[in-house]
Amino acid sequence: MAHGDPPVTPRTFADFWPHYLREHARPATRALHYAGTALSFAAAAPALAFGGWWWAAVPVAGYAFAWSAHLAVERNRPATFRHPIWSLLADYRMFFLWLAGRLAPHLAKAGVAPR
Repeated sequence: MAHGDPPVTPRTFADFWPHYLREHARPATRALHYAGTALSFAAAAPALAFGGWWWAAVPVAGYAFAWSAHLAVERNRPATFRHPIWSLLADYRMFFLWLAGRLAPHLAKAGVAPR
């Protein structure tokens, strides 16, 4: 979706998924998301072990990287603001598909050109 396009209103997660990938078209955006997601998992370990303030680090780690990617790299509005649950699920799906080396076909199907 370009800057002037109206927001997409998906009815299902399956409809949202390609939109999410198009909103993360630049490799640097995805890389910052991967870093934030990995850090949020790393922050979850002490949060589970010790509780307390560690829980605050989990969303801060993930969203700080993701939102900065949208602001500085992709120059679009994070999907989290419109679809928070689907956005979180899509972030995890993108992360684990990337880890498994299986993200490229999903990007291609969504119309995201390899860069």
